[in-house]
Parts: sequence; structure tokens; C-alpha cells
Amino acid sequence: MTLRRTDDLCIGAVVPRTGRLARLGDPLAFALERLAPRLARPGRGNRRRTFRLAWRDSQSDPDGARRAVAELVRDEGARMVVTLGGTRVLPAVADACEVLGIPCLSTGFPWQAYVFGRGGDPARPFRWTYHFAWGLDDIATVFAELWEHLGPGRTVGCLWNTGPQGQLLRDPRHGFAPVAAARGHTLVDPGGYREPATGFEGHVHRFKEAGVEVVTGAATAGDMALFHRQAREAGLRPRLITCSRWLTHPGEGGVPDGLAEADVATLVYWTPRHPFRSSLDGTTTAGLAEEYQRTTGRPWLQPLGLAHALLEVAAHALATADDPMDRHAVAAALGRTRLATVAGLLDFTAGPTPNIALVPLIGGQWRSGRRRGHELTLVTNARLPKVAPNAELSVGP
Repeated sequence: MTLRRTDDLCIGAVVPRTGRLARLGDPLAFALERLAPRLARPGRGNRRRTFRLAWRDSQSDPDGARRAVAELVRDEGARMVVTLGGTRVLPAVADACEVLGIPCLSTGFPWQAYVFGRGGDPARPFRWTYHFAWGLDDIATVFAELWEHLGPGRTVGCLWNTGPQGQLLRDPRHGFAPVAAARGHTLVDPGGYREPATGFEGHVHRFKEAGVEVVTGAATAGDMALFHRQAREAGLRPRLITCSRWLTHPGEGGVPDGLAEADVATLVYWTPRHPFRSSLDGTTTAGLAEEYQRTTGRPWLQPLGLAHALLEVAAHALATADDPMDRHAVAAALGRTRLATVAGLLDFTAGPTPNIALVPLIGGQWRSGRRRGHELTLVTNARLPKVAPNAELSVGP
């Protein structure tokens, strides 16, 4: 633990280092270690100040996340708190910062879940908390583009849970469903399931009855593999599965064995092929991914770009605030940030709602790799034409 100093600018990070989200914490832990010495030195332009980085383990738990925020503010004198991912943990961090009046920046899941899942109202924006990501509508658009490789007007089976995530996906105004339906697709939603799932017999039966060729979901790796196994046993063979959540950053083994024979596509928000650079030191996406792999011995993960951008934006806001020791000035600086980062241009002045900056999505698919289990290929790029696809979408017969 570093000693608190009253005259420095500390950026505090809540990072899952233990528990079920520990793997998701790896990119942010790497970014903190990588940037700590760089931020401790004065930079050029607006970044002439020095910064100290401190972190606490959320333990992958909302209560642990709230304790981490309190410790960073009390013990480290954090002027801002950053965090990444966790559908229950991230909102706990943001809400704790809102209560304490500490500027907070987060990323890692759809902005509608961040705003509406926390009881927010765009007409009355959060005072202290900011977020950059994509929307449920963006996921629906990219997935619909993938489904349309099979032809227009697909019948799509929905594998959505009973939790807040599933409820938002179904939301008739803010969710995934209205965007997909507007493109002419028919969604078959047999109802939610509790995680972890014990079986999908009802879903499989309903999908077969409706003639489903495509299945979409935001399931865990284990639940999606269980569904696919039971579907095959019942004679249901989807030509394509689109899945967000775990598939954007699967475990060390890549796609689970239960899905090895499936044609599975996912959303893509960051890769070494994206044409972006760090605002702090000019590092490219390819350079950052290579450094991560060399340092950790593990494959790069999509959240790596978001984790690095968190610290880029935090440093920029503190450096450009009228008074970086004044939390109101820091929050105002976050709200007017428009910064080109290693995750792309993050513009908090453009919306889609106050306190939110968008990250564009494209479509990807996991394929058997030459060097390791599975590798992420890029198959659509309508939302980001500067990133060229490097594979054709593979679908079943």
C-alpha cells in the first residue's frame, strides 16, 4: 500500500484480482503496471502533471467493490476511480462513487445497462459517473448483419437469462429486441432461465417448434455449451449462434469443447488490427497486444484496449480540469472529454446520452487457429470500415 499524499493526483482503480472475474481483471492490472511509471513523470502538452496509480481488489463482489472504492478515497486520496466490467460489480463501483461524490469512469458493458440498470434517467444525468462502451442497439445491429448472411427475415431463438441483463435485452424501448425486429427478424423468446442453468429442454423444444435456424444469447460459457449439447441431442442444429458477453474474452482454452463444432459469432470492439494509438505514448493496438502477450505469456484480450483507454481518459481529465484538486472540476472535465485513445475516439460530448461515449462494434467469429486453440477473426466491418475483415463468416448447412 502506498502512503497517501494530500498534494498528488491519485487515480484509483477497482480491479477484480480474485473470484470469478479475476481473468477480466488481467488487462486492467497490466495497464496499471505498464502506465504507472509513465504517469509518474511529467508529459507534454496538457499532461505536465504527474499521477500516482493505486488499486484495490473488488474480489468480484459488489460489497467488495464498494469497500474498494471507500479505501481508495480514504487511504489513497483518489481524485478519480476507474473500473472495468462485471454486470453487478461495475454498477456497485459507480453507485459508491455517486454517493461519495467522486468522479468515476468505467467501461465494459452496454451503456443501457449502465444507465437504466442503475435507475438512471438521461433527463437527469448522473453527477459524478461516466462510462464508455457500446449499446444493446449496437449489438443487435451487428448481430442482425451476421444473421442476414443467411438471408433476410431470420427466425432467431433468444437465450436470455432472468437477471437484469436479460430484462434489458427484452426491453421494448431500450433493448436489443426492438432493433432486431425493425430489421425484419422474428425473435422467439421462451422466457428467461436462472444462471447457472440446469437445462434448456424447454428452449430447445420451442426453438424446434418455431423453425429456428439462428440462436442469439448473452450466456456464460458453461450455459451456452450446455444448450448446444442438449440442442444437438434433440436434433436441433442452429446454422449460426451469436453470443456476446463471455465470447468477447473467453478463457485460456478459447471456445469450450461443448461449442467446438458450432458456428459461433460474436461482437468485436478492440483488436490489434484496429488503427488506433495511445494518447499517452503513441503505442499502437498491435504494439499493446504484443507487449501484453510478451509480458504475461497469455493471449491478448479485447478488454485490454478498454483498460488502457480508461487510464488515458482519466489522466486527460485530471490534466485538463480547471482545478484537478476540485472534484467538481474533474467531473466537468470528464464530461467535455473528446480524446483519441488506443480504443478509438471517445467523445463524451456526443452522447447518445449524457455521461456516455460510444465505442463502435464490428462482427467476429472464433475459428480454429494455427498457433493456439481458437483465434478471433473479423467478418463484418460496417460500423468501422477502417478495420478490414480477414475471414468470411462460416455458417452451418
